[in-house]
Amino acid sequence: MPNAHITGWGMSAPEPVLTNDDLSKIVETNDQWIRERTGIHQRHIAGENQFPSTLAVEASIKALKVANLRPTDLDLIICSTSSPEYIFPATACLVQDQLGATKAGAFDLLAACSGFIYALNMGTQAIRSGSIKNALIIGTETLSRFINWKDRSTCILVGDGAGAFVLQASDEPGGVLSAVMHSDGSGGDLLTLEGGGSRYPASEATIHDGKHFIRMDGNEVFRFATRVMASATQEVIDCAGLKLEDIRWVVPHQANIRIIQAAARGLKLPMDRFIVNLENYGNTSTASIPIAMVEAIEKGQIQAGDKLVMVGFGAGLTWGALAAQWTGPIPSKGHVHPEQYRAFARLRSLVRRAIRFIEGLLYRREL
Repeated sequence: MPNAHITGWGMSAPEPVLTNDDLSKIVETNDQWIRERTGIHQRHIAGENQFPSTLAVEASIKALKVANLRPTDLDLIICSTSSPEYIFPATACLVQDQLGATKAGAFDLLAACSGFIYALNMGTQAIRSGSIKNALIIGTETLSRFINWKDRSTCILVGDGAGAFVLQASDEPGGVLSAVMHSDGSGGDLLTLEGGGSRYPASEATIHDGKHFIRMDGNEVFRFATRVMASATQEVIDCAGLKLEDIRWVVPHQANIRIIQAAARGLKLPMDRFIVNLENYGNTSTASIPIAMVEAIEKGQIQAGDKLVMVGFGAGLTWGALAAQWTGPIPSKGHVHPEQYRAFARLRSLVRRAIRFIEGLLYRREL
């Protein structure tokens, strides 16, 4: 059975930065209050021409470049997002088209902030089954567009961004070792975005009632998160046949520094064993774990051979964890330039549209 190795990684954060001081001009708050309660100093906010797909493509090209893999070699693209561009088509399909990943299947996965872990596990299982060899796993968000900027409980938390991993099959030991996924729908009302679905389609009434804004019971979500972060971490370590002392790094969902500190206490681990960067990004939901991972790799914190755990929680309620042994890119010959495929992807997309138009004309003539 082949192992699934993380061989490429990349991230994208929009240029506009919103600091706590900037927020104090929008809502009644201040830098000290936000830092003490969340650990966040600033967050990146998508511009009007930036979307989940555009951020995802930027992160994906970087990941493919690290893996030295062509977009045309991808078999599967899983896009984890809580803020898809449309209900359908899937954001993953938009990414597939823009990358020029001509043979890849593509779909979106919605498990809120736990989604990247769920998606990594889905990609891993597809590789282990032998049905695919190369997968692109993405977490991408522009949740700032669903924020009520008058609601201090949510607007201080959220940031935008994207992160991407390449998963590849290899007979070498290492890679993803184990994963656990859990849910509890009885807590679904604790963190919601009700408007826009089939129960509450967009209307004057839903807009008036604010159903298109994120709503959260912060105290209940905090209690839930502090409980499951430590338990899921220990569970996935046990599933991998490891001990806590074998784990070099824990990479948590970057939601709130106090939640991460509580997880550290629950595991009896020092905070210097946790990868934390929410100060500069805020809560980027499905993108938070890969963004934190990419920064840690680029800083030289994560090294080949390190065993680590990624752990997250989110609306649903959902939570999960994944254990991996870090190995890095698989050695390969030559050097590919995945960014060059974008020009061909645009041309291919235009050609495909033209072919469908011509086929439509011929089909109508036959009728």
